[in-house]
Amino acid sequence: QVQLVESGGGLVQAGGSLRLSCATSGRTFSDYTMGWFRQAPGKEREFVAEISRSGDSTWYTASVKGRFTISRDNTKNMVYLQMNSLKPEDTAVYSCAARLRTSVYRDWGQGTQVTVSS
Repeated sequence: QVQLVESGGGLVQAGGSLRLSCATSGRTFSDYTMGWFRQAPGKEREFVAEISRSGDSTWYTASVKGRFTISRDNTKNMVYLQMNSLKPEDTAVYSCAARLRTSVYRDWGQGTQVTVSS
C-alpha cells in the first residue's frame, strides 16, 4: 500500500557510476523495509540489495557487494542505490520494492533502465 517511482537510470560505460532514486508515497515510509531488484533481458528478476527500516542494516547479493550501496532518507521518503564500477552484466531494469513485517515484497515500482556498455 505504498506507491513507488524509480528514476536515475541511463546509459553508462563500463567502470562508470549511476545513482538510482525511488520516491515513495501512501504510507509511513519508515515502517517499510526497502529493496532493489533487477531483471536483465531474458532473465528472471534478481534480488540486489535491501535496507532495514531505520537504515542501520543492509544486505547485498554477492555479485554487487563492494560496488553498490543502498541507502534511505526517511525525512524525504526516498531510497537510493549508488552503483559504482558498473559492468555490462549489470544491465537490467532496476525496480524498488517495499515490504512490512512479511518476507514477501508486495509493492513494486515500474522500474528504470540501466544499460552498461562494454
